[in-house]
Amino acid sequence: MTVDSQVRRYPFGEPFRLEIDPHFAELRKDEPVARVQLPYGGEGWLVTRYDDVKSVLSDRRFSRADTVAREDIPRSTPEPSRPDGLLTMDPPEHTRLRKLVAKAFTGRRVEQLRPRIAEIVEQCLTAMRRRGAPADLVQDLALPLPVAVICEMLGIPARDQHRFREFSDATLSTTAYTREEIAAARGGLEAYLAEVVAERRTRPTDDLLAALTAARDEDDRLSEQELVNLGIVLLIAGHETTANQIANFVYTLLGNPGEWERLRANPDLLPGAIEELLRYIQLGAGTSFARMATEDVELSGVRIRAGDAVLVHMPSANRDESVFPDAEKLVLERKVNPHVAFGHGVHHCLGAQLARLELRIALGGILDHFPTLRLAVPVEEIPWKTGLLVRGPRELPVAW
Repeated sequence: MTVDSQVRRYPFGEPFRLEIDPHFAELRKDEPVARVQLPYGGEGWLVTRYDDVKSVLSDRRFSRADTVAREDIPRSTPEPSRPDGLLTMDPPEHTRLRKLVAKAFTGRRVEQLRPRIAEIVEQCLTAMRRRGAPADLVQDLALPLPVAVICEMLGIPARDQHRFREFSDATLSTTAYTREEIAAARGGLEAYLAEVVAERRTRPTDDLLAALTAARDEDDRLSEQELVNLGIVLLIAGHETTANQIANFVYTLLGNPGEWERLRANPDLLPGAIEELLRYIQLGAGTSFARMATEDVELSGVRIRAGDAVLVHMPSANRDESVFPDAEKLVLERKVNPHVAFGHGVHHCLGAQLARLELRIALGGILDHFPTLRLAVPVEEIPWKTGLLVRGPRELPVAW
């Protein structure tokens, strides 16, 4: 049945460090499908329970493609979703594009990257020790590691890496940049990738962007705009989330000294600890992209009408006590951990395996090199990113 629901303004407040707003626990308990008003595009339904979140992410009756380029779709960002993007497509178009890049992110292919990732981590941490304390973990490791890895996979020259990093914050902006600034940044990144694609056509190389260019030119399996958009998604998603999470993981563990010591003394806990940190830490500063119901659907007793917009909050799902006992606690030895930090369904994060490997090698390297690591400034002095879709410290000063 339908319900009369109070319309809440969302987000509920400004993000504070990595804390999850207590409103989500209240909604999971009393109103798991709630009516919300977002900064742009109007009203929609916010889904907060684990089972409902997974249903929305996997049920084909909730469409991403139907929200594209619509100003009336609720969202946290000034610009609506764009067409021709992997994140905004439904099957079979989504399947067509995903297949073009999926082979580069299989478990076997990712495992082949282990030596190179370990080499980059070793270089970063050795240089960090040589420069001495205090050090900024963001600039010394968290950012350069995933940037180097995704650029080498795509074939972006090291000399050009700064060009897309300058665009990344604007692309992920909620309030930090104006709509005009976001559009300009996007245009700059598209122009740069078009240059790289043109170079691949004259001088083919052995990298992912060259393979996508060949798929465009030889097999006509994607359009020119789809090719450029894929490059943008892979560049930004391939470094931004992992860079923030490396810093977030270390910040969280240093804030729980007993957990840091236990992990240092028991390195076998590291794989499970990575999963628990992924579950526990709220990376996003908002909700996922909206989906539109294509027919009437019921969730937790609430009738979602065809044409209604639905948003899910995955960090809230990861704190659902019906799935995760002691959900509000960081439990590094958690045995069963079916979190949805990487999403679920057809839009499950393509780079999840790569992110896990980078996080594991980075955190393991930090524990080995700097077992006595500590924050170099009081927690209150750590600067945090604001006005973006992701959370993380702008700087993480550490000492040892």
